[in-house]
Amino acid sequence: MRAVILALSAVLAACGGGEEPAPPAGEVPETVVEAPVADALHMYVLDCGTIEISDLDIFSTAGDYAGMTDTFADTCYLIRHPAGDLMWDLGLPGILAGAEPQTDGVFAVSLEKTLTDHLRTLGLFPTEIEYVSISHSHFDHVGQIDQLLDSTWLVHEAEYNSMFPPNAGSDEDVDLSAAQFSAFDGLETVPFTGEYDVFGDGSVIIFETPGHTPGHTSLQVDLPETGIVLLTGDLYHRAESRELQRVPRFNTDEALTRASMEAFEARASELGAKVIIQHEPASIDPLPKPPEAMR
Repeated sequence: MRAVILALSAVLAACGGGEEPAPPAGEVPETVVEAPVADALHMYVLDCGTIEISDLDIFSTAGDYAGMTDTFADTCYLIRHPAGDLMWDLGLPGILAGAEPQTDGVFAVSLEKTLTDHLRTLGLFPTEIEYVSISHSHFDHVGQIDQLLDSTWLVHEAEYNSMFPPNAGSDEDVDLSAAQFSAFDGLETVPFTGEYDVFGDGSVIIFETPGHTPGHTSLQVDLPETGIVLLTGDLYHRAESRELQRVPRFNTDEALTRASMEAFEARASELGAKVIIQHEPASIDPLPKPPEAMR
């Protein structure tokens, strides 16, 4: 599975970056409305791609997904706080926007709209996003970092070390992996372990849920009207994966994944949190989209 992920990453990277040029000075696209600084905590789900899976077998070590197909949503999340904005996960590469689906192995990926376009309709430019964080470093969660190069990157130390290993240059896969993440290398970076309180008030907390990758993380957001929401990253890919505690074959560590699942569920229960499975369309549909007035 690692070979498939690296191969698809290489194909997408070869297409080039997805960053769109900023409008000339003094010109503002007609669809843009100026977004005020957030007066309270808000979270918007953004469509960052679609992933068609022709065989789900790799998503369960139990073997019960063999021959099944599914369509995964690929989502990004804009968290607006009076102290700044955080982009959680970065979807598929922006160069895919409007193009034919790209296929590699069991994956067929497509994208309708870039992060730059999403932000533009909100009255924001990528340079205004203070923070960016990824649940983990797989190709469908890092694809549009080239559009947020002025943001500060909040990253778990173990994930950073897996993206930029000390033995780079001595292994072909390591070299390819490092090339995929080259855009991250110049960012102002804040590494952490355990938990990270993004705005210092307990409202947005990144917490570690390792196993899918070495430094995989999930996100806790305490929304004023909704209450506490937990974004799973790829701890779970489907509702059934959560119900049945299924672990993908390509996870870094199955035992560690199961420990993270147990800790995650205990946290969700203790907090009475709503759990959002980021690749599950039915889980995402009820979430707030950008306000109609800003579209």
